[in-house]
Amino acid sequence: MNLTGFICFLLFLALVAVIAIYNTRKLRLNTTAAYFMGNRTLGFWMVGFSLFLTNMSCNVLIGENEFVFTNDMSVMAWGMSSILAMIIVAEFFLPVYLKMGAVTTPDFLGQRFGPRLKKFVSIFFLASYVVSLIPTVLYGSAVALNGIFHVDAALGISYFAAIWLLVILVGLIGCCYTVLGGFKAITISDLVQGAGLVVGGILLLAFGLRYLGQGSVVQGIQTMLDSKKEHLNAIGGPHDAIPFSTLFTGMFLINLYYWGMEQYIMQQALAARSLSQGQKGISLAALGKLLAPLFLNVPGLIAVHLYPHLTNTATVFPKLIGDVLPPVIAGFIAAVVFGAAISTFNAGLNSSGTLFIMNLYKQWRRQAGDRELVKAARIFQLSITAVAMCFSPFISRFNGGFYSYIQKVSSFFSVPVFTVMIVGFLTKKVSEVAATTGLVFFIITYTLSQVVFDLPLHYLHVVAILFVATVVLMLLVAKWKPMTTPYTLQNQAVVDLKPWPSRYWFFLILLMLMAGAFILFSKAGIAQ
Repeated sequence: MNLTGFICFLLFLALVAVIAIYNTRKLRLNTTAAYFMGNRTLGFWMVGFSLFLTNMSCNVLIGENEFVFTNDMSVMAWGMSSILAMIIVAEFFLPVYLKMGAVTTPDFLGQRFGPRLKKFVSIFFLASYVVSLIPTVLYGSAVALNGIFHVDAALGISYFAAIWLLVILVGLIGCCYTVLGGFKAITISDLVQGAGLVVGGILLLAFGLRYLGQGSVVQGIQTMLDSKKEHLNAIGGPHDAIPFSTLFTGMFLINLYYWGMEQYIMQQALAARSLSQGQKGISLAALGKLLAPLFLNVPGLIAVHLYPHLTNTATVFPKLIGDVLPPVIAGFIAAVVFGAAISTFNAGLNSSGTLFIMNLYKQWRRQAGDRELVKAARIFQLSITAVAMCFSPFISRFNGGFYSYIQKVSSFFSVPVFTVMIVGFLTKKVSEVAATTGLVFFIITYTLSQVVFDLPLHYLHVVAILFVATVVLMLLVAKWKPMTTPYTLQNQAVVDLKPWPSRYWFFLILLMLMAGAFILFSKAGIAQ
């Protein structure tokens, strides 16, 4: 472990903590609105950077660079195609949530279908955070930090023990942010860390290319473009790990769910002080997705040429940081990576508390005041952190790779909820019985398709087929048992609902740049 790099790592973390504490010193966290939503006072900078950094978790940094190293740039499709999903969310989903005054995305299901489905989906969300989100964030951050600082070698312990130690460290620090600082402290730290991530990504790219080119960035670029060109292609074939056709089936559905219905993501936008600020914030995050390949994918491309015989491919990203960067910059980027992990962890933890308190505990303890609700939220958040700490180190035992684990497990939780919510958005007479039937049907059939039957289809195509089948089933059940009174959206807005006037021009530019990125990393571009 390099002492200089470690000191820089600690100093940057301390700076972020001081900024967050200073800007929230007068904020009282004795109400649920302050603790969970920052009193709905976020401007577009905070919304955008918070969305961006929450998405840029360690599991994505580790997983996507590992995928590029072992496969090709086709994994870039997840981030690039999400730009279209984010535009749809900003234009159609966010206005609905803000108009009804939603605190959680299942609030829509409660108003649209009834309280039972709202509770069921809230429990479903909580299960996904405990099984998928929080453990993978802890594991990914532990892998990254051990790869940068070589904790196992420095302390003379096994790799598995080092991962477990770092998981506990990240969990405890993240818990302190959430439990002591609340939502506003999280978003302020995200603003600083997000700017640091952009700067760190550019520095890593520059130093990585110079290292590859033996002192010349230009020669490094030339080396990356002239050999092993199969790794440069983002247009996956039918038999690749991520076929390009999945952009138009399951990947689109999952992206639309993630950016428009996933509680820990949407909570950042729901806390905006107006619809206009929320739409600008989502657009800013979409712009960040265009820059994301600088640190999500290109380091993996550089590593392909530097480490042809690497066995533990999950260490690609942290190994590159440790090898190509000066100690001071390595410490800075380690802090940024750590901050990305903390950001996603905090978002998941804060959203878990919001779902549990507002949608479950509050229904059970109807007379509970804000102080009791905030206290119960803190106890619950500490409890699920402890559970996730125990589980996350064992992700290393999953057969198929870290990124495969993330995507397959998240699909199990995401698309069933997406199906029910999208039908709720687009219809007015589909009943709670139809929605519950569809939800259960999707969960059972998707589980069978992945665990019992060996289907000759990519799992994202299976997701799309089941989506269509579930929608048809819900519509048929609704014909049999429709709602007696068609649903109408109630206006309970607590913020200004005037939309951002210039959004369409910005959306068009984003879509053009998205298409350009696919052309660049294809056989029509640099992968020819």
